[in-house]
Amino acid sequence: MRLLLIRHGQTPSNVIGALDAARPGPGLTALGDAQAAAVPAALASERIDAIYASPLVRTQLTAAPLSAARGFAVEVIEGLEEISAGVWEMHTERDAIRAYVDTSRRWIAGDLDAALDGGETGHAFFARYDAAVAEISARHRDGSVVVVSHGAAIRVWAAARVGGIDLDDAVHWRLYNTGMCVLDGDPDSGWMLEQWHEEPLGGLGLEDALARDVPAEPVGEHGEPIPAPGA
Repeated sequence: MRLLLIRHGQTPSNVIGALDAARPGPGLTALGDAQAAAVPAALASERIDAIYASPLVRTQLTAAPLSAARGFAVEVIEGLEEISAGVWEMHTERDAIRAYVDTSRRWIAGDLDAALDGGETGHAFFARYDAAVAEISARHRDGSVVVVSHGAAIRVWAAARVGGIDLDDAVHWRLYNTGMCVLDGDPDSGWMLEQWHEEPLGGLGLEDALARDVPAEPVGEHGEPIPAPGA
């Protein structure tokens, strides 16, 4: 299966750098709408057999223009949600961002027992995301599928599940709003990275240079300083 994992368009929480993972979540900004509207043309040459989105509103809104262009519905599937922020939900301060990023870093390094206070462990995150991808793969074994999901979730899951990559490189991956990760494979034989497209599918003209977007940023190496919001 060819799996096109696309991050949702910009939200108000992305603009202010808030850790926003709860349901139903915010809608899109005007820029987010423009990013979503650019996706169909960017993927015009791609075979697409189905479109999936997480239960959070922003992924479904991002998928809507592509759904309209291709003429089939967006299917919502559990398990594709963003990594939980726990007690840091909607926080923007340095300590909150550091805790969130450090937990993701520890999962990539193999410490799946790590969890934010009130959040999920790596075991729980990978169990739900793996189950969602496995369900999609079972339905479309020889297909090409778009999945609209979330920045941190895509980066962490791909870094852990894609074969043939250097994890020291993977922790530095960025994924801006409507950036895309293209994988080929299946849950049984494994996944190979075909493309990491960090910028918006409509081009860098659809990126907000002033946004303090936490989930876009790389996990970084242990001990690497995390910029304060607004820096």
